[in-house]
Amino acid sequence: MPNPTEPYEEFDLDDTAPPQPVHYAEQALLGALLLAPQRLTTIGTLLPEHFGNHAHGTLFAAMRTLRPPDPEAHVKEPVWLNAVLDAARPEAPGLTASYLHTLIQACPWPEHAATYARMIRADHARRTLRTHAERLAQTATDATLPSPAATVLAQADALTRYLEDLAGQFAPHPGSLPRTPLPPPPLRDTGEEALDEERLLLSSATAHPADLKSMRWLQADDFALPLHGQLFLCLTALAHRGDPVDPVTMLWEAQHRGLLTKDIASADLMALVSTPVGSPEHWGERILQRALLSQAHAVALRIETFTDDPANTPHQLIMGSRRALADLTALRVRWQRTTLQPPTAARPRAPRTPTASRAGPPPRTAAPATAARAIR
Repeated sequence: MPNPTEPYEEFDLDDTAPPQPVHYAEQALLGALLLAPQRLTTIGTLLPEHFGNHAHGTLFAAMRTLRPPDPEAHVKEPVWLNAVLDAARPEAPGLTASYLHTLIQACPWPEHAATYARMIRADHARRTLRTHAERLAQTATDATLPSPAATVLAQADALTRYLEDLAGQFAPHPGSLPRTPLPPPPLRDTGEEALDEERLLLSSATAHPADLKSMRWLQADDFALPLHGQLFLCLTALAHRGDPVDPVTMLWEAQHRGLLTKDIASADLMALVSTPVGSPEHWGERILQRALLSQAHAVALRIETFTDDPANTPHQLIMGSRRALADLTALRVRWQRTTLQPPTAARPRAPRTPTASRAGPPPRTAAPATAARAIR
């Protein structure tokens, strides 16, 4: 069994990580093409950037720029090897003639060149998919973006298009879904700004319950604090039944839903919904946007986990990633409903000033803030 070496072994680089299987596929393919350059036309669509090793990609690019030698002359003289090495050295000066012979020794069967090329394409697809997922995760957690939801959805669209492109390159097969254990979902943002927006939504919805009937795009799971989501359900239940809505009736509904505990005082709950600022639609949109970004982050982490598992085939990566994106799509539909819906005419949305949308909501009285902190 040959023992392939790295192309820069003469520099004695410290390579602590053992080569991945695709490294040997790259060596085998290049060895096959050095032995039988006519096989360049039989390996399908393969680009230099598909190679994980820079020197390997440079060698392949050099082969594509050269005219394959005459088969009879190739058997007698190493003209092809010398030409490839000379063409590749400007981009990879560490390459040596001995490494080209190592590549030839690393090729078990030149006839399998097309299979080696498919392996290289598959690993490139995995690496590229991970890059898309990393970009989605970075975008979803970037607090400096002026339009975070639009930017995240654009990145999700780019990932979706890449998956569609991959689906045309790799044939489906049974057992399509990955068996990789899923990571735990990322923690929701429970900072003061996020919780203040949820409290203001509850207060403004209590003061203007008629708006709740047009806010079906907001759900309890969108809230960072589960208690706030349950209180929102109390308010929507009252509004949809046509019952009166105020702090006392909300408290009564909360009692029937088992939300009152020894750690949550009735007076605190009533104080929580007694200081309305702005419109419910405005604060609901802010809450839904945070939920959208959180879901996009969770989707990105799931796809990254799939790509980290070498047992997953390209088709499994495609199907698993599509399944993950479906969860984001459902939330996206609700987001589009609220952004396309005109604001309530009688009560304009709270202005998107730095105070209201970035630095936190407008100042409130001390009593509700104290009560809110008490039930966190």
